[in-house]
Amino acid sequence: MPTLSKRTEGFTDSVIRRMTRISNQYGAVNLSQGFPDFEPPRELLDRLAEVSREDFHQYSITWGAQNFREALAEKQSRLMGRTIDPNGEIVVTCGSTEAMMAAMMTVTDPGDKVIVFSPFYENYGADTILSGAEPIYVPLHPPEFSFDPEELEAAFRQKPKALILCNPSNPCGKVFTYDELKIIADLAEKYDSFVITDEVYEHIVYEPYKHVYFASLPGMWDRTISCSSLSKTYSITGWRLGYIIAPKRIIETAKKVHDFLTVGAAAPLQEAAVTGLRFGDGYYKELQSKYTEKRDLFLKGLDDIGITHTVPQGAYYILLDISEFGFESDLEFCEVLARDVGVGAVPGSSFFREDVNYLIRLHFAKKNETLYEALNRLEHIRKKISKRI
Repeated sequence: MPTLSKRTEGFTDSVIRRMTRISNQYGAVNLSQGFPDFEPPRELLDRLAEVSREDFHQYSITWGAQNFREALAEKQSRLMGRTIDPNGEIVVTCGSTEAMMAAMMTVTDPGDKVIVFSPFYENYGADTILSGAEPIYVPLHPPEFSFDPEELEAAFRQKPKALILCNPSNPCGKVFTYDELKIIADLAEKYDSFVITDEVYEHIVYEPYKHVYFASLPGMWDRTISCSSLSKTYSITGWRLGYIIAPKRIIETAKKVHDFLTVGAAAPLQEAAVTGLRFGDGYYKELQSKYTEKRDLFLKGLDDIGITHTVPQGAYYILLDISEFGFESDLEFCEVLARDVGVGAVPGSSFFREDVNYLIRLHFAKKNETLYEALNRLEHIRKKISKRI
């Protein structure tokens, strides 16, 4: 029989999605895969019910329904500080996962190199390899997860075609400062590279931190491909509505890649989501307040239990230090945690290029009662998991 693709030889299934299956198997509180257990805004659900009885059941325009792109352009123009053309500078995709893949295939050729910060969302390395490119990993150093400018420039000296920037960052919750972004921008200009951003957590940022859109930096619009989605902002991860915003010359190619990947995002869901895109500033302030409350609740609970953890500046993930338990495999620890404690987590090694097996990722995009239940179970972690020392 013919051999299968060599580019996929090093792939496993998604560890994040695997941990959801394990959580379900043991009836664990699933704090692994980052989706909420509370409803989207009622206005979106009401509009979705109306749409189901209206004429939105066939293909929309391949690169996004006209009114969706117009509403998105109006929202993001206000936030990004420039007028975005809904007809020439936006492609609507099937989630930010497709947006990132389409962006990679738009700007890279086989043999190109792409900088990826470590820790990273697991898709980035896979996207690079599937595009035929080679990842160059640059560490973000804990506890602040800052990068060393000299290490970053050493990576840029390898002439990468692009850098992937997740801001706010999954899994470490870092929000890059303006000064840090300016360093990246200067190097991208110096070495003539694109920057592909994943800004899906753009509205989940905790005081005093501020999100700065990379494309808004001086001179960066022309070399930035901004990717995001509605999943986290409106608690609709299953709707799979993402987008790319970029200059017209980039979008013209991204449109073609997107068309041949998926044709188009779901027409009824685009129509319903327009309601959310037209929310006023009050919605985003309330969202920030909601997640700040959840973060503080969860951090206090972990502090009371006495587990060392990171403090996220943005997004909704926490890294726990499990070194006290002495497990050589963080994957094995997460399986034991789900089985014996009843809490689902993701092994940190799936996010790091470096040899890191003492961290696990939990998320707090859950109802408060779900978080309290998880904390009640974690309170007994030291009794239920034997140390391997």
